[in-house]
Amino acid sequence: MNSFDLRGRRYLVTGVTNDESIAWHVAAALQRHGADIVLSSFGRAARIARKAAALLPTPPDVLDLDVTDEAAVAAVAGELARRWDALDGVLHSIAHAPADAVGGGFLETSAASATQGFEISAYSLQRLVSSLAPLLSASEHGGSVVGLTVDSARTLPGYDWMGVFKASLDAVARYLAMYLGPQGIRVNLVASGPLETLSAQGVGSFDALAEYYERWAPLGWDRTDHEQVVGAVLFLLSDLATRTTGQVLHADGGVHAIAGGIGEAPR
Repeated sequence: MNSFDLRGRRYLVTGVTNDESIAWHVAAALQRHGADIVLSSFGRAARIARKAAALLPTPPDVLDLDVTDEAAVAAVAGELARRWDALDGVLHSIAHAPADAVGGGFLETSAASATQGFEISAYSLQRLVSSLAPLLSASEHGGSVVGLTVDSARTLPGYDWMGVFKASLDAVARYLAMYLGPQGIRVNLVASGPLETLSAQGVGSFDALAEYYERWAPLGWDRTDHEQVVGAVLFLLSDLATRTTGQVLHADGGVHAIAGGIGEAPR
């Protein structure tokens, strides 16, 4: 069977905000390949997420998911278990940085803000996947968890504590890969280049970062093209990656591999 024929597969796609979010584009691609999906969102964003869900080929349900609340996470796991006897994959697209944690004020960020950002952006992967592990391990194809990150090996001006949170997410994913591998669950991340999303609006240096990627990416980069990242996510969610775990797959046009800013851009 074609590895991207996902008919009969079931996925949870978290963190949908609007139809410009990476999660929304992944959800649309999963449906195009025949998968059944459920979305999740939280708080004020949930109302917008439900409007975005209505724009998908087959409007899915949107569950409320507060990753800081263990009972709420357990409730989502219970709801999915009520619907399905197994879960084939999860997209973790959840991150948050308080205003004082980004934008150049790294040295002044409060402990409360750093702790809150870590819980939502990094620890949430452990909390969510641990709760869903019984369903993921029941997948006959092997459960796949994919999270979204950035190139956390380097500092990104203005990204500040969100860069720290993403580096923490990378470590959490590796440990989950080790502990959940024996259950047939693989855990990987996709490191995206800068894309125009609602969350990107909170990073004051976004335009400068996007311009850097667009100039120096050997394969080119388009801050408006979410499909540049969707393919990498689908690969990790598919049978093509059944022996791949604990990895960070870069979907950034190749910027992570070069020391940009020296001489002329490769054009």
